[in-house]
Amino acid sequence: QVQLVESGGGLVQPGGSLRLSCAASGILISIYAMGWYRQAPGKQRELVAGILNGDDIRYADSVKGRFTISGDNAKNTVYLQMNSLEPADPAVYYCNAVRWSGDYPGRFSWGQGTQVTVSS
Repeated sequence: QVQLVESGGGLVQPGGSLRLSCAASGILISIYAMGWYRQAPGKQRELVAGILNGDDIRYADSVKGRFTISGDNAKNTVYLQMNSLEPADPAVYYCNAVRWSGDYPGRFSWGQGTQVTVSS
């Protein structure tokens, strides 16, 4: 059974940073494209960062230059370093394996996500 457990969210001031973690079990992140998605109230879930084979990395235009996705195969964990957080970034953030085409839908059931709030 695949489990994806996100953590690391919280409240941060504009311009601040957070590091999200996604601990995976039931799959090996080394053999899947992995990604971070976010869903804000009233909006569809969107992929913000994805990584395939460690060197094909894609970011949503809205986060380029501010967010960095990485993975630790030994820990089977995916990270999202978020810097220069903006008022448009608050959402519930989720990780999932990514179908690497089209609108990059997730492969497995969604976890509970981790809430990111940006406020002064």
